Amino acid sequence: MDSVEHSSRSSLALAALGVVYGDIGTSPLYAMKEIFAGSHHPVPITPDNVLGILSLIFWALMIVVTVKYVSFIMRADNKGEGGIMALMALALRPAEEGSRRRLVIPILGLFGAALFYGESVVTPAISVLSAVEGLEIATPALKTYVIPVTLGVLLVLFVFQKKGTAGLGALFGPVMMLWFATLAVLGVINIAATPGVLLALDPFHGLSFLGTHPVIGFFSLGGVVLVLTGTEALYADMGHFGRSPIQLAWFGMVLPALVLNYFGQGALLLQDAKAIENPFYLLAPNWALYPLVALATVATVIASQAVISGAYSVTQQAIQLGYSPRLEVQHTSDREIGQIYLPGINWTLLIAVVALVLGFGSSTNLAAAYGTAVTGTMLITNILAFCVTRWLWHWGWWRAILGALPFVLIDIAFFSANLVKIVDGGWFPLLFGLGVFLLLSTWKRGRRLLYLRLEKDAIDLKSFIGSLSLGGTTRVPGTAVFMTHNPDGVPQALLHSLKHYKVIHERMLMLTVKVLDVPRVPTAQRVTVEALSHGFWRVKVYYGFMDQPDLPHALEWCAEQGLDIDMMDTSFFLGRETLIPSLDSEMVLWREKLFIAMFRNAGSATNFFKLPANRVIELGSQVVL
Repeated sequence: MDSVEHSSRSSLALAALGVVYGDIGTSPLYAMKEIFAGSHHPVPITPDNVLGILSLIFWALMIVVTVKYVSFIMRADNKGEGGIMALMALALRPAEEGSRRRLVIPILGLFGAALFYGESVVTPAISVLSAVEGLEIATPALKTYVIPVTLGVLLVLFVFQKKGTAGLGALFGPVMMLWFATLAVLGVINIAATPGVLLALDPFHGLSFLGTHPVIGFFSLGGVVLVLTGTEALYADMGHFGRSPIQLAWFGMVLPALVLNYFGQGALLLQDAKAIENPFYLLAPNWALYPLVALATVATVIASQAVISGAYSVTQQAIQLGYSPRLEVQHTSDREIGQIYLPGINWTLLIAVVALVLGFGSSTNLAAAYGTAVTGTMLITNILAFCVTRWLWHWGWWRAILGALPFVLIDIAFFSANLVKIVDGGWFPLLFGLGVFLLLSTWKRGRRLLYLRLEKDAIDLKSFIGSLSLGGTTRVPGTAVFMTHNPDGVPQALLHSLKHYKVIHERMLMLTVKVLDVPRVPTAQRVTVEALSHGFWRVKVYYGFMDQPDLPHALEWCAEQGLDIDMMDTSFFLGRETLIPSLDSEMVLWREKLFIAMFRNAGSATNFFKLPANRVIELGSQVVL
């Protein structure tokens, strides 16, 4: 049994290499180059400075990734799931309705998720571009082909998304294992030539560098943080692989390979400062350049795939939690429930990525746009983790503060160092994230206002049922399902149906879908059924924020509670509201109109809930916000 368990753990660790560590694993392509030759306060190449930077890189990996994420943050799992939306739901769990935490925590979580979208745009652009730039080292004449080749690779990547990654996913792990092995070998070869570089393992060199050059040292943190890109993936993908395989992959392969490669690049710079032109590719002998460019390109495609899939997953969670309008969700695998494709998100990301590549033109320029999104997300994760330790785990104030403070200070230092890059590119992920945040928060606020308007005008359901006993209403055979947000009120669609058809069905189901703050709800707990009088039933269907709704399948479980539904004899009645802006609304007019535009273009409830299209009736009404 132990050998089987070990084999399964090893297989999951191999798979995690391809999905979880692609982003952080491709950082050696550009991180050292940005620190020593970037456009923002490049660090002069001297032996002391090289050792100081390597020391900062090593201890950043140890403290931020190993201690903070791998050892601590991954303990804050929401029923086995991670990621900023899952952490937000976890932090909200102990917060009382109407409390200030109920207001602040969603804002933090939404902005963190919005910054993740910014990272999802920058990662494919900088990763693939930095890989293809190796062609310049092989032959300077190929420089003019870097941008076209990059755009071609990215176009194929995004077009291929609709096919899914189920088939190629099995190759991701072995390819990334080859990539990390290559990183390690290239690093060892160059360290062997200059073994003195290993002195940088002593934190004194990093502290001495910061103390001797406080200004340059501070600004160098804006480049050092590039070695931490992708750390959120450790947490976000925990539900796919589990904590243990991700930790095994980190300690067994990723961390040693990264450290060896960064130190190898440092050793190369100590031998020849001119190697800063592209220290990663110059680690390799000339004969290996073209194979290395090809391997790096494949590795960056895999890294890009991970963040693109992450954007799909975050969007699905946002839809379920009520922060995003319904979007078209396609399933690309019959076996893997997490394999989804969202066309709207895919093409939006492609347009943004192409604009970035054309607008910035090089990985060095793009590096300025990277740090702000990464550090912003890490800082928000810290704050939400503090909320979890204090109010959910019931740590004392001092314990919670002292546990979070070192990581918060480090993240603030990284974030502050990246603020100087805002003018030269850091504005992009912030602006992109702010736009996403505006859309998510507007949708949540608008839906809340719409529900309040509908509830204000709603008739009490039990009083309505009681009035039916007075007669005058014809009952027709069959089952009618009315979807409603308010289980205690009469749905608008029911009132309009009665007004037009003058009949009601023998069995009337008032169906409410509720999304809980857990990733998934067990099938046995999916449905609750309450029998009312006169053939009326109140049905509640529960989903987690990572579940994919399928109402016909869920309704089959009603039979376990005495309500047997024949889907061929059932009609679904949906309300289709036409929204009218109001000057007296609680939202400003421009935001009202934005919400109305989003509402009008939201995906169909029929498709989202997998309702049989030939059994759906939509009834329209006007609602003044």
